[in-house]
Amino acid sequence: MENIESYLPHRPPFLFIDDAHIEGTTIKASRTYRSDEWFFNGHFPAYPVVPGVLLVEALAQAGGVGAKLLGIKPQSLFVFAKIRSATFRRQVRPGDKLEMEVVNLKSSGLVLHQKGTGKVDGQIAVEAEWIAMASGVPE
Repeated sequence: MENIESYLPHRPPFLFIDDAHIEGTTIKASRTYRSDEWFFNGHFPAYPVVPGVLLVEALAQAGGVGAKLLGIKPQSLFVFAKIRSATFRRQVRPGDKLEMEVVNLKSSGLVLHQKGTGKVDGQIAVEAEWIAMASGVPE
């Protein structure tokens, strides 16, 4: 995909996907974490680890791009309404490439219910399920 920013309102330093595409009804995306990411300065300086909340955010951003690629147009900006579950199974560190897969469980212009998995080197790092709602703020 050429320009992620044309599909998401997020901008650096809060843009957490490098590319995304659709395979059937599955959204696939990835992000390679660089050693100079802003959050590594404090999480943790001697042993940098991607914060779990940012892994869930990356999955949701992938889901947002994928929803648009699948033709789901929000009536306004989608924002988290609920994170139903989040499980972290492996640390994600500088240099790691997170390969994400997201599926829609329910979708409309008002609600986006998705779940996804992020893997590093074939090992599950994060699994999550969330609901996003249209915020009323135009995109």
